[in-house]
Amino acid sequence: MESRGRMKQFMDENFLLDNEIGKKLYFEYAKDLPIIDYHCHLVPQEIYENKQFNNITEIWLYGDHYKWRAMRANGIDEEYITGNASDYDKFMAWAKTVPMLIGNPLYNWTHLELQRFFDVYDVLNEKSAPEIWEKVNAKLTSGEFRARDFIEKSKVKVVCTTDDPVDSLEYHIKLKEEAPEFDCKMLPSFRPDKGLEINRDGFQDWVKKLEQAADMSISSYDDFLSALEARVEFFNSIGGKVSDHAIDSMMYAEATKEEVVSSFQQALEGNKVSLDDERKFKSYTLTFLGKQYAKHDWAMQFHINAHRNNNTRMFNELGPDTGFDSMNDELVGKPLVRLLDSMDKENALPKTILYSLNPTDNSTLATITGSFQGGGVPGKMQFGTAWWFNDSKPGMLDQMTTLANIGVFSQFIGMLTDSRSLLSYPRHEYFRRLVCSLIGSWVESGEIPNDMELLGNIVQGISYYNAEQYFNFS
Repeated sequence: MESRGRMKQFMDENFLLDNEIGKKLYFEYAKDLPIIDYHCHLVPQEIYENKQFNNITEIWLYGDHYKWRAMRANGIDEEYITGNASDYDKFMAWAKTVPMLIGNPLYNWTHLELQRFFDVYDVLNEKSAPEIWEKVNAKLTSGEFRARDFIEKSKVKVVCTTDDPVDSLEYHIKLKEEAPEFDCKMLPSFRPDKGLEINRDGFQDWVKKLEQAADMSISSYDDFLSALEARVEFFNSIGGKVSDHAIDSMMYAEATKEEVVSSFQQALEGNKVSLDDERKFKSYTLTFLGKQYAKHDWAMQFHINAHRNNNTRMFNELGPDTGFDSMNDELVGKPLVRLLDSMDKENALPKTILYSLNPTDNSTLATITGSFQGGGVPGKMQFGTAWWFNDSKPGMLDQMTTLANIGVFSQFIGMLTDSRSLLSYPRHEYFRRLVCSLIGSWVESGEIPNDMELLGNIVQGISYYNAEQYFNFS
């Protein structure tokens, strides 16, 4: 521990490492491990084309609603966030915001990204920003900092993009065929949200796209399920091993197929169905999809309890995923258990990762995962890493200590970026440092033995090897 009265240096090599055991675990066991990014929102086309970025704003601020929210809260006009201001002026607006973000993980992530990718160790503010702009942009345009370079510099071995079932996956296919030297697998994740939102505008149009993608006519619910199954098969043929579902309101209702057939037909004709019928449609369809995932040994992800697009005026102006979302507070336990049980009754529950945007759900999710473990799969049911608004030091520590208290922390599959930015990979470092410091604190308090062989293996598992075994991307 640092002696009393001695101030630590800002984000030095021991950043977040508060004890000697944690330092040893991080530097000797975690630091140099590769990364499996099993959930992100990177753009496959940009990776395939190995995009050259013109300046730091383009790679750092375009599409990053985390930063946009912070800038708005700091009084920055929308012109300098998503508007028509120049990239330089937008960068300066971000530089003006950063000093105000102490205590927010964005503050540390910002400086980690500058340090790790660009060797910039200055604190970002309005005074330092012009020089940082020039230094970083010179590197970005040097030809050595294209899209794939950031992935390889971060030692990423697998990156799972987020893809609609109707996507062609052309860039996944082209990358594999045309860039065998790229030392990372870019694999698709199956995200069928638009096919489950039977009451949402655009459902009919999406079904037409599914027809084209699956190369078949869809005039019945059986056709619909067959088309979904065909797309699962296609994703699997490209190497996909993961699905993802945004379940903002957890729901479940027992349903007969006849009831669901009727609801689907109504929706296909452009009509809305009752909330009860919507629940039945989603429940029956999700159970069907779960069986498909289990058949192919996929992992199924549920992202639960987000309240999206809160600001109608800004949604109409900017669209979704622009920084106007929040935590939801609907109850998840009972409907989630019933949904998982509907799959498990038929011995067809796939490997599953549960996340909630509301941290009050942490213990609920951790105990639910314990109810469906089995099949000889270590950590088959995962209480997923801290997500979105919880993606912070206290949020990560709360998720990890909850998992440790209730489940088997040693089988945790660890961190993901859930990001649209190629610069987000230092978040894995941030996470690993916290894992090591947490375990070190348990040693120092006498709660666990100082067995470095055991603890080192656990740290390496959580940092990389558990995910490698769990997903089996090879």
